[in-house]
This record gives sequence, structure tokens and C-alpha cells, in this order.
Amino acid sequence: MASQPEIHLYTTQTPNGIKISILLEELGIPYQHTKIDMAKNTQKQPWFLENNPNGRIPALTDKFTDGMQINVFESGSIMQYLVERYDTERKLSFQPGTREHIEINDELALLFEFWCWTDARSSQPLHSQYAPEHIKRYQNGTRRLYRVLDTHLANSKADYLVGNKCTIADIAHWGWISAAGWAGVDNNEFPALKAWEESMWARPALKKGANVPDKYGMKEFLADKDRMDKYAADSRKWIQSGMKEDAAKK
Repeated sequence: MASQPEIHLYTTQTPNGIKISILLEELGIPYQHTKIDMAKNTQKQPWFLENNPNGRIPALTDKFTDGMQINVFESGSIMQYLVERYDTERKLSFQPGTREHIEINDELALLFEFWCWTDARSSQPLHSQYAPEHIKRYQNGTRRLYRVLDTHLANSKADYLVGNKCTIADIAHWGWISAAGWAGVDNNEFPALKAWEESMWARPALKKGANVPDKYGMKEFLADKDRMDKYAADSRKWIQSGMKEDAAKK
């Protein structure tokens, strides 16, 4: 491992947030974390914007090789930083220039498509609950992308997405796949993908990381329709309020 890390993760219980804590746990890297309350717009406060001027989670700080603090933000960038600096044994990555390294980048690019085709504020298909008038569009897009992963896993007959070992590609996708029900998609439609999600959930480090900063309750949450509907309604109000505030500032 490189120099001793002094990592502080600013996160909340979302698919993008937990992918970083999962990666840190899988790598066995010590870190501290602070929960960011997005409902109170903590991510827009000046102290947070010093770490991530984009005002979103996750964000991460570390002591860089020059002894100064480095700020890393956006989940994909954070994951690349952590494996490039600390995954010297290639537990969750492959050597740059190899076929598998390129394939990991392909998988991460596919994950980017999960949200780039939606509108800027509702940045994932799983946010279909926040915009019910677009729910069919989001669900169809989600199904198409899930089908790509399901077909890949079925055809490769591998346990993981790349090189038949758990990598950052698997970690990046897992939170979104485990929350498929939030988008109104049944994982039973995709047997290979469902088996992969369940095998990932069985990993102790993944389970530990998924419980940061709060207990991971997505499976229980999706089983409680009344609770899910209430949460969707409350979240929709918060999202729409934020959009109005952003529009007013502009």
C-alpha cells in the first residue's frame, strides 16, 4: 500500500454513496465518514462546497503524496483514485493496458448511461418515483440496461462482470441493481443479474460498506409499498423544491 491514508468520506445512503464505502471496505482501507443530510441541503453549505464545489455526494478527502489534502469528488473519479493509489495488489482492478482494464472502463461507461439519458436533476432511472409522468420512459430505459448486464453475465457464465473477479465495475453497479424495485423493475426478469446481485450481497465487506452511513434497508424498504409510496411523495416534494430554488438562482 502507498502512504498511510487519511481518508474522510462525506456520504449518505444512496447507490452512489455506498459504492465508495463498499470499495473502502473491500480494500481494507481505514477511513472516517460524515453523513450528509441532503434533505437539509447540507451538501450546499460552504464548508462542504470547499470539498466538492458541485454540491453533491459522495466527496472524499485524503492526504496526498505531497503531504497536502486532496479533494476528490464524483463517485467514478473517487473509485479510480482509490484503486490507482491503494489497490497495489490489484484485488479489485487490473493493470492499465490490459484487456480487463479496458473492459472495466466499458462497464463503468454503461453505468454512466443509467443516468445520462435522464434529465439533469433526476439523474438516474431509479428517480422515476420522483417524476411519475416519465415513469414508463425510465422503466423501459432501466430494463434495457439491466438486460445488457443480464445477457453479458449469462453468456460469459462468469460470477462477476470482468475477469471473473470482483472489481470496481461490480461495486459500482451493485447499489443500482439491488434497488431495481425502486424503479418498478422486478429483478426476477433477469435471472443471471439477480444471481449476481445476491452473490455480491453475500460478501462481508460489501455488506459492511453498504451499512455506511446508515443501515442498508433497501430490501426491507422495497417490501413495504406504503412506506415506499410515502417516501417517494416526500422526496418528490424535496426534488421539485430544489429545482425551483436552482431556477430562481439562475
